[in-house]
Amino acid sequence: MGDLTTLQTIIIAIVEGLTEFLPVSSTGHMIIVQAMLGVQSTEFVKAFTVIIQFGAILSVVCLYWKRFFKLRKCRIFDPEAVVGKAFETRCAIYTKRFLYKFDFYWKLIVAFIPAAFFGLLFSDKIDDMLESVAVVAVMLVLGGIFMLFCDKIFSRGDENIELTEKKAFSIGLFQCIAMIPGVSRSMATIVGGMAQKMTRKDAAEFSFFLAVPTMFAATGYKVLKLFMNGGSQVLMDNLSALIIGNVVAFIVALLAIKFFITFVTKYGFKAFGYYRIIVGGLILVMLLLGHNLEIV
Repeated sequence: MGDLTTLQTIIIAIVEGLTEFLPVSSTGHMIIVQAMLGVQSTEFVKAFTVIIQFGAILSVVCLYWKRFFKLRKCRIFDPEAVVGKAFETRCAIYTKRFLYKFDFYWKLIVAFIPAAFFGLLFSDKIDDMLESVAVVAVMLVLGGIFMLFCDKIFSRGDENIELTEKKAFSIGLFQCIAMIPGVSRSMATIVGGMAQKMTRKDAAEFSFFLAVPTMFAATGYKVLKLFMNGGSQVLMDNLSALIIGNVVAFIVALLAIKFFITFVTKYGFKAFGYYRIIVGGLILVMLLLGHNLEIV
């Protein structure tokens, strides 16, 4: 199959699907799993861990397709709506829904801008940090400690809170913190949403929506970068791995999203905090004992 065996491909994709939308750092987990599987950090493998995020993106679009695409149309040729106030009312509904949908897309773009800017600016440094298991472990622990108190720091939020452009941009700034491996994009954006007085559920869903342009851009940039460096043949040689990885990530992410929304709405983030501390702590202990977990 090329740089990855079929088993390695499936395992990494399962980890991606499980952790992409949970506040535990998908990138961090894939780095750890990659090290444990003895996978070499080739240019394709680096691209693979980003490209299979496309499968996870599709899972969000699939689950929330009505929020992304559905727009009730004004039935101009409906006999009951051709004249008078009935026609005006239907057109008003259509216009209102269209403006709401445009506003929804616009807020996602505004929230995406900080990650696009800083991602391009610090692209090389981010790639360097992606090879450090120690950085991942430390950030898992620190993020876990924060999550133990996250629910107390932020109130339950207001279901009727309006997501303004300023608030969307602020959430986008929080997302930039996740460029440090081990932080978790999901955790950063959810915390950013809660800091804007959103409920846990609304913050989590907006985090999912924001993942679509963010991860799509990251995937496209990584593919383009690989092509510009003469990696088109590498992609073709590993095409089966990319297909399998995206399909597996898509299926697993569907299940993970449904679980997370239900769990976090009911129980909050404390369980994820303990999990992060345990995993990060075990890795740090292994590194201190001399185990080589660094990616080569």
